[in-house]
Amino acid sequence: MADESKPPFPPFDNESAAQKVRMAEDAWNSRDPEKVSLAYTPDSEWRNRSEFLKGREQIVAFLQRKWNEELDYRLIKELWVTDGNRIAVRFAYEWHDDTGAWFRAYGNENWEFSEDGLMRRRIASINDLPISEDQRKFHWPLGRRPDDHPGLSELGL
Repeated sequence: MADESKPPFPPFDNESAAQKVRMAEDAWNSRDPEKVSLAYTPDSEWRNRSEFLKGREQIVAFLQRKWNEELDYRLIKELWVTDGNRIAVRFAYEWHDDTGAWFRAYGNENWEFSEDGLMRRRIASINDLPISEDQRKFHWPLGRRPDDHPGLSELGL
């Protein structure tokens, strides 16, 4: 396998951690499971809600299932704190199911990185809130959130 690395590398300061968070947000907003999986070590370990995953193959399968169920997915992540090779993030995302019912998911993630800048551990706690379509706050076209779109703090989330 070719040498893999994903700058910026730990130890992180606030600027490099915020860059890492935005890179993750952009990748997840692509809704491309293969692309997203490349930010993680081949043996990365996840806890996502009540699911426990290990390795890129399980990550890809999880994300394929996720984005087949969570339609029109739009995500905002925000740096909470960083220390060494760890980053804590808070996030919110909006999506609807196949009946048209909208939700906003709120959560926190704890990330741990290897020396090459790949994430080796992701621990996510997430809660879903049913919302009406007129309560949505994430209205950009699918894909990357525009730089001038407000973040979580600016939206009061």
